[in-house]
Formats: sequence, C-alpha cells, structure tokens
Amino acid sequence: MLDRRIVIGVCGGIAAYKAVELVSRLQQAGAVVDVILSEHAEEFVRPLTFSTVSHRPVYSDLWEPSGRAAELHIELAERAELLAIVPATANTIARLAHGMADNMLTAVALATKAPMLLAPAMHHHMYTHPATQANLALLRARGAVVVEPEVGRLASGEVGIGRLPETPVLLGAVSMVLGREGDLAGRRVVVTAGGTQEPIDPVRYVGNRSSGKMGYALAREARDRGAHVTLVSGPVALEVPFGVDVLRVETAAQMRDAVLAAVSQADVLVMSAAVADYRPAQVAAQKIKKEGAGAAREGVGDAFTLSLVRTPDILGELAALLDEPSGELRRRLVRVGFAAETSDLVTYARAKLAAKHLDLLVANDVSRADSGFGSDTNKVLLFYANGEMEDLPLLSKTEVAARIWDRIVPMLPKA
Repeated sequence: MLDRRIVIGVCGGIAAYKAVELVSRLQQAGAVVDVILSEHAEEFVRPLTFSTVSHRPVYSDLWEPSGRAAELHIELAERAELLAIVPATANTIARLAHGMADNMLTAVALATKAPMLLAPAMHHHMYTHPATQANLALLRARGAVVVEPEVGRLASGEVGIGRLPETPVLLGAVSMVLGREGDLAGRRVVVTAGGTQEPIDPVRYVGNRSSGKMGYALAREARDRGAHVTLVSGPVALEVPFGVDVLRVETAAQMRDAVLAAVSQADVLVMSAAVADYRPAQVAAQKIKKEGAGAAREGVGDAFTLSLVRTPDILGELAALLDEPSGELRRRLVRVGFAAETSDLVTYARAKLAAKHLDLLVANDVSRADSGFGSDTNKVLLFYANGEMEDLPLLSKTEVAARIWDRIVPMLPKA
C-alpha cells in the first residue's frame, strides 16, 4: 500500500460512517488517500472527519465558485491508481452506469482510467431491483469490481442483503485490485492451510493445533500479487480472504482429492497445511461411550486403544506423478512444502525436501512460543532443491508469506 494513490468516493447512505475506518486503515498502511463526498454524504459524515484521518483535503463541490474544482477533478482522475466507491448507493451506481458526470465523484469516475471498485450498500429491495442489478452488470462488463453486500440487519430494521461488508473485507478487495498487475499476474496457485480432522466417531476426531494463519497469509499475498488463488482449507476459525476461491475439507483424504484436482491447471502448489499422518482404522457410527453396551470393543477398564493407519501422502503421490514419462506436470508445477518440527529441524527438513521432490521447503520449530501453531509470527528456515539453506529472522506471518513468494516467483517458467 505504500505510496499507492487511492481515491475513495463516499455516497450518501447510512453506511458512510464505515468508510471512515477504511480511509484511516489505508492511510496507516502508507497509501495516499483522497476522499470525494457526494452531495448527500456530508449529511452523514462531515468532511472534517475524513480530512482528519486521511491527512488530506476532502473534495465534494464540483461547482464551487473559484472554478478550481474543474482542474481538480481531472488531476484526481489522472493520478488515481484506484477509485473505490464505499458505500455505493443505488443512485450513484445508476449515474455511473449511464455515464453521468454531474457531481465531483461521477466526474472523476468518468475521467479516470484507474480500475473501479464498488461496494454497494442499501435497502435489500433497492439492491435486488432489476434496475440496480442491470446497472451493476453493465459496470462489471466494463471492468468494475463489485464487493457484494452482506446479509444482515439493515438501517430499516429489516434483515436482508444490503449491508456494507466490514473493513477487513474492503481492504482485501482494495489490495486485490491494486495487485492485479503484480509479479503473479496470470498465474494460478494452490495453497493448502490448516489442519485435518480424522474422525473417531460422530463427536471426536484426531487432529492437530494448526490455526491456518500461515496458509491464509500465503493465499492473501498471492492474491495481492495478481494470482488466481485456490485455497484448500481444513477447519479453521479464519475469515475467507476476499477474491480467493476456497475449497473446504476436513480429512486428509478429502484434501488429497481437492489438491490433485486443483493442481492440474496450477503453476504453483504451496502445501502449508498440517495434514494428519494417521487416521483411525475404523470410524464408529455412534458416539463411543465410556461404559456400557456402547463401549469400544478394544477398551479394557479405564484404558482405550485406538488403531491408526496412514493417511494419503499428498506430496508423495505428487512426486510419483511427476516421475511419469510425460513429465508435463513436473516441468510446469513449482512445489513448496512445509515441515513443522520439534527437534532435528535441519535433518528432517532436508530429508523431506529430497523425498518429496520439492523446489522449496519451509521449516519451523513449532516448540517455540513465537513460531508455533496459532502464533502471529514465524521463524523459518528455507531449504532449496540445490542444497542451499536460508535462515529468515522472526517475522510476522504476513511478512514470511511475502518472503516466500519472493523466492517462488523466480522459479516460475516464463509465461
């Protein structure tokens, strides 16, 4: 976001107050944010509020007496890298669709070559009206990106579609649009994240402590560099990143099937998920009871024995496919693995790198409090197919994701 020039248009709807936090977050991230208010937006939020959080003047009146606005709307349009209209009302959407330029915001929209991002917010009947949907379809056909409103309680008190999404969703949409020409533009990547849950019975499962934070950070970073991202996610308590296709799975077998299907068209596979190595040999149809008729056959007294068998080795199967005579997948697919260890990190990492035929392996010691499951930071070592090793400092998982993609991009064949 550093030094990216963004114009935020704010329309006259009750959701206008949410745009204040968006502008503030963009400014804190280093963006240069200019705010344009429609003629009725000032009825909801005063210009001083936006100028305070953006640290820049706020624009609204195309017809002010000095005539300076006539120059300013062209200047704003030419230097903008993104025009985001948050919230976008039905009235402004209609004006934009039909090329009107009768206020500062619509004049800038008509004059700019920057991509347009729309976040509609209005009463659900207004949003679903055929006229509004036709106008949005027309704007999409011209290249606009539309952040769909959410279902929830509206200002009218009714529940329906029309709520402006929360700021993290809007920030994700902004990042995605700004990154469309990045170094992964046109690439298709598959990222796995989270742990798997191997059922014991309808209530219990064998699993691990993976939070999915690293995988989701990798997916967001790839999206922000222009990639089409498929995220194969185990059960996690994380919001789906805007603009990322998510395939939800629970077991290792389901993850295997999803990954093998997704990589057929992919340029990169990043296997950051903590896939269970074993699953129960048998899954009870009913909840296993501690005592009585429903007790497990293998339980003796207070003891309970659970028989486990190996789960599919996803990277191992891919390695076998890559050794097939055609070699097409091997030539095209860059493969990155992860190794979470508690001891002998370097030894185990090098062995996994070789056994799985990986281009890059990311290893971390999960026994560390600042690098384990669920932490917001990570301390990783990078192992390359040529035998080199790189020791990264302790970083946020967002920064680790950026460093990993920095290393992957040069490995990609020329487009």
